[in-house]
Amino acid sequence: MPNDARVTRRQGLRTAAAAAIAVPLLTTAGSTLPAAAGEHAGALNVMTFNVRFATVVDSTPRWSVRRPVMRELLRRERPHVIGTQEGLYQQLRMIEKDLGGHYDWIGTGRGGGSKDEFMAIFYDTRRLEPIEFDHFWLSGTPYVIASNTWGADWLRMVTWVRFSDLSDGGREFYVLNTHLDSVSQYARERSAQLIGETIAGFDRDLPVIVTGDFNVAAHRNRVYDLMLDAGLVDTWDAAGARSPGYGTYHGYRKLKPDGRRIDWILSTPGVTTHWAAMNTFTLNGQYPSDHLPVQASLTLG
Repeated sequence: MPNDARVTRRQGLRTAAAAAIAVPLLTTAGSTLPAAAGEHAGALNVMTFNVRFATVVDSTPRWSVRRPVMRELLRRERPHVIGTQEGLYQQLRMIEKDLGGHYDWIGTGRGGGSKDEFMAIFYDTRRLEPIEFDHFWLSGTPYVIASNTWGADWLRMVTWVRFSDLSDGGREFYVLNTHLDSVSQYARERSAQLIGETIAGFDRDLPVIVTGDFNVAAHRNRVYDLMLDAGLVDTWDAAGARSPGYGTYHGYRKLKPDGRRIDWILSTPGVTTHWAAMNTFTLNGQYPSDHLPVQASLTLG
């Protein structure tokens, strides 16, 4: 059952816890974006970003090293909506602070409460107001917190928010954010089906945006087909212009042109994608995460 954005019954929620088209190009925060990127009045700028969890027992660059890079990237880009994956509670609080004001977020840990990884949704409070939100787990018992019935290697879940766009007369839309399992194809397929069923239960008059790390390559896996069969459109493919494409998981290694695109922004039909980009920003050679953030500029119709 959905929750009112101001009242929660879930323990530990944020509120309770405290083809590329040939056009001239320019560089913005490391991503090669179309020159017309800023020319679409009222467009909604959306990002999906696996931020790589913060840990002190990690052979990859630690969060203390990556945080300044992420801060610089996000302050340059200022998306209206950011669907994050893997963020831990204190890490998300730091990201909120680093965004520099006018941002809030909604989420809960996949194990329940403030522990474990979140599928958080950040939003610009000057532009967007949450109307309702909820969380569910990618299992046969989706409203049992921390449930896992499909053999996923890790607990997996979804956070969704119904927003009012304050700059568009209060027009409403949904954002759904997820992170599918990295091991079990069966769990990924069942998860995609459940997400599709959930979207089918939303108000069909309202646009839906889906952000996530799907752990499979677009166009190369049945999970992708299931998401499109649910009535969604791949904004990367639909974009009027887009940056060069790379494998979105790079693991701090050299980027792979036309590699596996596992981080997606999807939408319902009727949403116009002006441009899409993979942000390759680094600072002194350091990436902010082991994934590239993916961005899209959207008009909801």
